Amino acid sequence: MSVVSSVFVPYSSYLRVYEPLAAFPGPERAHWARYAERSAFPTAQDELRRSLADLAATPPVGVPVHESADAFVAEVDGVVCVCPWRTRLRGWLALEELEGMFPATVFDAVLPPVVRGQALTDYERWRERNPDARPWIRTAVWQVPVRWFVLFAEEEREYEAAGDGGGPPVLRYRTPMVQARRRLARSLKTLRETVDEGPLTEGLVDVGRWLEEFHPRALVELDYGGLVHALPAEHLAGDHSAADVAEGIAALRAGDSEGASTAYARLAERWRAVRDRQFAN
Repeated sequence: MSVVSSVFVPYSSYLRVYEPLAAFPGPERAHWARYAERSAFPTAQDELRRSLADLAATPPVGVPVHESADAFVAEVDGVVCVCPWRTRLRGWLALEELEGMFPATVFDAVLPPVVRGQALTDYERWRERNPDARPWIRTAVWQVPVRWFVLFAEEEREYEAAGDGGGPPVLRYRTPMVQARRRLARSLKTLRETVDEGPLTEGLVDVGRWLEEFHPRALVELDYGGLVHALPAEHLAGDHSAADVAEGIAALRAGDSEGASTAYARLAERWRAVRDRQFAN
């Protein structure tokens, strides 16, 4: 157990929504209000370590038995906002996505069919009692999906290089919900007017529906998370992907197909280099 808890668990990125306390029903609001008074909070790495420890158990625990009572906390213009982890719900959703990503023999070895079957049964029962539940966090592995960058502007980019004391670098974007929704709507309109329907358009529709579930005064955050442990400092410092996406969409809006292609090529090459690291020795 000590070995598991002492290592970093890369390489995921996150799209998070922080909602003001007023968005939560009474009992839950009281819980998060007390929680936000803490002097220190667990991190995304802490959550991943706990999940890895569960998978290392015998038999493995594919989805936590109990829902997490932890959250990320941010203050926006003096208003406390929280992003609940909802680890159990996200575990169920991730389990659905994992099917087909690995050979059956590998998947069965990591998560035996009996474990997956029990998790599915638990999820179906839980959904009957919580039909409107949704996660506050979306996760991607070895990439940041292009559709996420649409929500942000270059001036919202926050980059901190690794500190002298050994602290990890940080690369993230934060924007008010109203801005995220406005940018997504404009980008979706441009894409529908200029290109055929495709994965990017479909992805934006999906993200837009998700964002509509939250309080209008929420904060939206894109965090490179564990990817910062896999990428060299010069790559992180030179990564301006949100600016590239905005440039490409603006070019499409202006009828400049060559400019759009140039911006997309720059973006694609950057993230191809990241994904190639997944298969490096």
